[in-house]
Amino acid sequence: MTTDMYKSVYLKRGKEASLERFHPWIFSGAIARADAGIDEGDVVSVFSHDGTHIGVGHFQIGSIAVRMLAFTPAPIPIDTAFFTAQLAEAYGLRRELHLIRPDNNAFRLVHGEGDFLPGLVVDVYGPTAVVQAHSPGMHFSRDVIARAIVDLPDLGVDNVYYKSETTLPYKAHLDPVNDYIIGSYAGDEALENGLRFHVDWLKGQKTGFFLDQRDNRALLERYSRGKRVLNMFCYTGGFSVYAMRGGAVSVDSVDSSAKAVSLTDANIALNFPADTRHRSHAEDAFRFIDAMEPGAYDLVILDPPAFAKHRSATPNALRGYQKLNARAMEKMPPRSILFTFSCSQAVSREQFRLAVFSAAAQARRRVRILHQLTQPADHPVNIYHPEGEYLKGLILYIE
Repeated sequence: MTTDMYKSVYLKRGKEASLERFHPWIFSGAIARADAGIDEGDVVSVFSHDGTHIGVGHFQIGSIAVRMLAFTPAPIPIDTAFFTAQLAEAYGLRRELHLIRPDNNAFRLVHGEGDFLPGLVVDVYGPTAVVQAHSPGMHFSRDVIARAIVDLPDLGVDNVYYKSETTLPYKAHLDPVNDYIIGSYAGDEALENGLRFHVDWLKGQKTGFFLDQRDNRALLERYSRGKRVLNMFCYTGGFSVYAMRGGAVSVDSVDSSAKAVSLTDANIALNFPADTRHRSHAEDAFRFIDAMEPGAYDLVILDPPAFAKHRSATPNALRGYQKLNARAMEKMPPRSILFTFSCSQAVSREQFRLAVFSAAAQARRRVRILHQLTQPADHPVNIYHPEGEYLKGLILYIE
């Protein structure tokens, strides 16, 4: 194996420290020099300032210049065998988690850095896998990745849909097209904990369904019996469906998107046809809360879209979380329960908790924390990459 397998990137003195702790990102400011002719998505060898080989990764133009694929004393080939081995390891974990069973065929197969494949997300919905690339390198490897997914034994995936038009850096000028790499459309229904859901990976957000809330939806089901439930920012109605099965006396689903509301209605009908306990509302969340009668709901879910996609937006995001939670708490009756979430990666667990604390103080309510929530095990966090812990949640008892 030769050291000239790839073009090289050399770090500034002292900038190898984070890589020695296996952090998978190299920022552009850490690079002292690089070989000429490196293109977006190329695999590069990374060296410390003194020429010690640290590992190999995908190069891209931007703040994050290299996403590390392997930490090795010499270059290794990033080829079919590499992706096959990494995907098999990710698949093995999901089997250990018992996510592949008769009552569940929807799960995340690859969670980027959490599965040591930075820049790659793969969600499985029955016979279809939806692949998202977040880096040029993963975009160029999409065909190899798709074939490796289909070849995983006993996974049962026959179709691979590539959906990266909105996830790749636009400055790379890659012009990705959302389409099937392997197979074709084979229905849109997935099974999660015995409940059926239509998943719109063609036009829906992300890969079509928020698998990261699976465990939290199951927990909500336990709290729903006899409750009047309000599901804000409902999207496809996952929390609403679980609340219905949990025995809620009524469930109201609210989203500003009429399309999202129609998806919620379809999923309710799929599981509870002709059930009159559910109502949907295509309305702005803040206006709906302002107009609702005090004491109308015993259990409220606040699961908004990311208020901060970048660190510069964090202060405004925290004010948004405080405002939203305060308005809800002001209207909730005594002995009610609030499920509240932030999926903003730029907002830390401590910042979110402080925003909710401030909301409770503003609403002048006595509040106790019953559970502190995060993403499920098929969205693992690489211990060397704490930024991967993006989902924060609290279950609160409002006295």
